[in-house]
Amino acid sequence: MSGVSSITGRMRLMKILMAPKKKIKPQQREAEKKTRWNILRGDLVQVIRRGHDEFGKQGTVLNVNRKADRVTIQGVNLGKMFLKGDPQQGIKGSTIMKERSMHYSNVNLVDPVTGLPTRVYRKYLEDGGKVRVSKRSGAIIPRPEILSVRKRPVSQHVGDKDTADSDAW
Repeated sequence: MSGVSSITGRMRLMKILMAPKKKIKPQQREAEKKTRWNILRGDLVQVIRRGHDEFGKQGTVLNVNRKADRVTIQGVNLGKMFLKGDPQQGIKGSTIMKERSMHYSNVNLVDPVTGLPTRVYRKYLEDGGKVRVSKRSGAIIPRPEILSVRKRPVSQHVGDKDTADSDAW
């Protein structure tokens, strides 16, 4: 009996060891290396890639996908999205234009003084605050106001396992 269990255990181990390894795309490998991000949700950016169809357009960042190194910009890089209809409810299928993501390296922050794309460096103020500074004009680029609002609101659901306010000290 013990011989059978050791064979099945060995087969299971060999199956795990011989399984094909998932290949990580080079873009994802580079994205994992990054620790600092200059472009945040709510920033004004401009497309700087000359070969891109949307070259020179400016827009506000809607979403930053840090795992894939991509950003979604409002009103830029629009693509068709097909919505499926439901004949039982009387809803017809339609096509809408929706923002698609683009690589982080194809956009730059817009300088608040000149209105042109700029690179960024970080600087510490006398009061200890860390800010982003434009290399083009030297102006401080403030953090977007939208970041103070949570993207997903904190759940206000109170369950039976939550501690009551009167029991907390």
